[in-house]
Amino acid sequence: MDLDLLVIGGGSGGVRCARIAASLGARVALVEEKEMGGTCVNLGCVPKKLWVHASRVSRLIDDAQGLGWNTQQVPLDWSRLLANKNREIHRLNKIYEGLLERVGVQIIPGRARFIGPNSVEVNGRTWQAKNILIATGSRPHRPNVPGIEHTITSDEAFHLPSLPPRIVLLGGGYIATEFAGIFQGLNAQVSQVYRGELFLRGFDVDCRNVLADEMRKLGIDLRFGVDITQIERSEDEYTVRLSDGTALACDLVMGALGRRPNTDGLGLDSAGVDCSPTGAVVVNDQFETKQVGIYAIGDVIDTPQLTPVALAQGTKLAHHLFGDADAGLSFTEIPTAVFSPPPLSSVGMTEAEARDQLAGVTIYESRFTPMHHHLTGRQTKTYMKLVVEDGTDRVVGCHMVGAGSPEIIQSLAVAVTCGATKAHFDHTLGIHPTAAEEFVTMRTPRAPLGA
Repeated sequence: MDLDLLVIGGGSGGVRCARIAASLGARVALVEEKEMGGTCVNLGCVPKKLWVHASRVSRLIDDAQGLGWNTQQVPLDWSRLLANKNREIHRLNKIYEGLLERVGVQIIPGRARFIGPNSVEVNGRTWQAKNILIATGSRPHRPNVPGIEHTITSDEAFHLPSLPPRIVLLGGGYIATEFAGIFQGLNAQVSQVYRGELFLRGFDVDCRNVLADEMRKLGIDLRFGVDITQIERSEDEYTVRLSDGTALACDLVMGALGRRPNTDGLGLDSAGVDCSPTGAVVVNDQFETKQVGIYAIGDVIDTPQLTPVALAQGTKLAHHLFGDADAGLSFTEIPTAVFSPPPLSSVGMTEAEARDQLAGVTIYESRFTPMHHHLTGRQTKTYMKLVVEDGTDRVVGCHMVGAGSPEIIQSLAVAVTCGATKAHFDHTLGIHPTAAEEFVTMRTPRAPLGA
């Protein structure tokens, strides 16, 4: 065999697994046909968060008047933002390459295709490995809607030559919601269309309702409970027709209607690897496919499509193959953030999940105006929620909508993972004055349902 491990895909999970395997003494090569870093670095988490920061500036300028600063809005230099973003992405591409090269991982540019259970072809050369990892990530999904060819996806959104003044976002997941806030903050007129009754399915329903209220206060047009029936293009604009008979005229339509695993063209049939109806590679608890020696991690399998999940999977697999026995990996207490305006962050069970799975729960919540907005006059609220299991007093869920929530929830995730109780929260001193102290000063339970 040429290698101990051949990794297909240079995203977060693939790079992590390759790097750790090589540091453990394995002979490793990694195949990547595009830029290093995968979706997260090039077309996801990193550029999106940079644009979230940029989009906040217009709101900060608005708020500055109430804080004593004589300011006014200035035009956005889109080309400069784009160039600065591209420079940062290129820097990270090189960092990823350096991480691999320093531990001896061979980087193979090109597209990989299985030609057998232990064999992969890249640019006409065959590579054989004892273990092969599929870490090819996912791509935006385009549903079968008339006129869908007129839309862009998040991939193209990061390379727009200019910012259109009117934008329609299709979808109710975190990508559509985040881009609605980004484009609105960059001074575009934004509508978000979603067929469900409320966006961000899977998050706590109270948080979802609070966020919808806050986004509407910013002027974002949220259209829930309607389907897209057709997208039409005329000489100077697009028209999005909806199932309720209304139509939206705009200059750009962006679809964020889910993602699909990148398994097309990999030759998985030749390797004897099974996929689900959605294209996800089927694996067991050790991320191994039905073909011995072939593994898959990250967005290409049916687990939460989050960078930290892929990183944890890559670490676990590398140690499983070349190191000591490793601990299990749980998906029940994953901290998550939606970088919306304001951000929604969560760890642990939602209230609905807790009521469904536990014998009894008590809810604590707080809703307040952030301190500085008493001066700015902005009509916004921060919302916090604790879900506590009756009997054990264990805090099984922490949820927040408001500025700073991703940083706050990340810290609280340690407490939830360690099994902290409400008494532990109550005995913790707060830092005053902060928003975060509300999580350790909630004392009065919310009235029981139906009371």
